[in-house]
Amino acid sequence: MIASDDRLIVAMDVPNVVAGLELARVLGDSVSFYKIGLGMLTGGGLALANELKQEHGKRIFLDMKFFDIGATVEAAVRGIAQFDLDFLTVHGDPHVVRAAREGAGGSDMKILAVTILTSLDRADLDASCIKPGNIADLVQERAGIALMNGADGVIASPQEAALIRALPEAAGKLIVTPGVRPAGAALGDQKRVMTPAQAIANGADHVVVGRPIWQAENPRAAAQSIIAEMASPQARRPD
Repeated sequence: MIASDDRLIVAMDVPNVVAGLELARVLGDSVSFYKIGLGMLTGGGLALANELKQEHGKRIFLDMKFFDIGATVEAAVRGIAQFDLDFLTVHGDPHVVRAAREGAGGSDMKILAVTILTSLDRADLDASCIKPGNIADLVQERAGIALMNGADGVIASPQEAALIRALPEAAGKLIVTPGVRPAGAALGDQKRVMTPAQAIANGADHVVVGRPIWQAENPRAAAQSIIAEMASPQARRPD
């Protein structure tokens, strides 16, 4: 049996608490870390996060991607911090990160800054009037700014993980990578992707995988396959 590895975060992109608890039951002790996102919020996502954390001993990444004026972000994060969850996402704009840091206070919850969503490419950024430039360069710049403003880590494509890891500001900080797909898996709505081994080798601390696990015929086996890949020689970082 392959032991769980909390470098793997399973995205619980299922409709509601009932489906979430069933997925956790199927995955059992093969998975120790779950991501619960905005799409699950109205389906009881916060209640599910608390149940998995408090009753099942799982680590929880609450992926809310907060973005608002500073006072609102600070209040929202302060409210979330009371639940003793592990990771929370906010957008990487400096005023948002600073407010989130204040809201987190002395809790152990890590504030992770979103750089550029892994579902976006340069054409998407152009359509949103984002300044010109190579996406990798923009991600690295936004990551550095977020870390300097108090983020505990960043969310970034595995394609940019090595660039971020090279930043002086990234020393001791977390890099969490969505946009991870095992070899042969469908890309879905992701555009900047790599395999789990590639992401770890590039400097990621955690990889987030959703559909390739919960849509698999055998989700537990799919999770264990990813864990095995992360432990393979291909996942070793260059010296």
